[in-house]
Amino acid sequence: MIERKIFKVDDHIGVAIAGLTADGRVLSRYMRSECINYGYTYESPLPVGRLVVQLADKAQVCTQRSWKRPYGVGLLIAGLDESGAHLYYNCPSGNYFEYQAFAIGSRSQAAKTYMERKFEKFTDSSRDELIKDALFAIRETLQGEKLTSTVCTVAVVGVGEAFNILDQKTVQALIDEFEISGEEAPTNESAAEPSGGDDGAAAPDQRGAAAEEEAAPMDI
Repeated sequence: MIERKIFKVDDHIGVAIAGLTADGRVLSRYMRSECINYGYTYESPLPVGRLVVQLADKAQVCTQRSWKRPYGVGLLIAGLDESGAHLYYNCPSGNYFEYQAFAIGSRSQAAKTYMERKFEKFTDSSRDELIKDALFAIRETLQGEKLTSTVCTVAVVGVGEAFNILDQKTVQALIDEFEISGEEAPTNESAAEPSGGDDGAAAPDQRGAAAEEEAAPMDI
């Protein structure tokens, strides 16, 4: 049975994990609870940045107590609020960083290298182009293995589109569209929350696509 590595937090926020799945579930439930409480109190969605800070504080406390252990999971948080689209990486240490594109996990370097070459064009890319680049980034990490919908998950959040995880049939159709034509990773065209191959997660763009492969825990 494949473990889920992408979770919905709220309609405007989703998270991809790399590391200990149990810890990831605990933190995703915490984030979900914070979003519900904020919405009940203020009748508006919780800003992504505020949630990330609260999560970082919760993780950092575990590094200060001798009777606690740090959470053994890295989180890639993608969301959309009034200030725009955001993609954050939260470390087990409590540090957090905002990116336009990022990948986490044991084999994420190949995906990060791919996205570093493309990130300047992500803001002008369409939804499909962002998903396409997320899949290309994952493929870079497979080390000769074939990319299929059974080994990766794609989630999308954006303007006018609540956070949702694409079904396997849709993902496989996108993969087949790219693979059948024998298309290589684009070099001159635009392309992209989440998310990285066996790495756990790759998120090509703050605007939209988080893609992640079920795989080995993140090196911590």
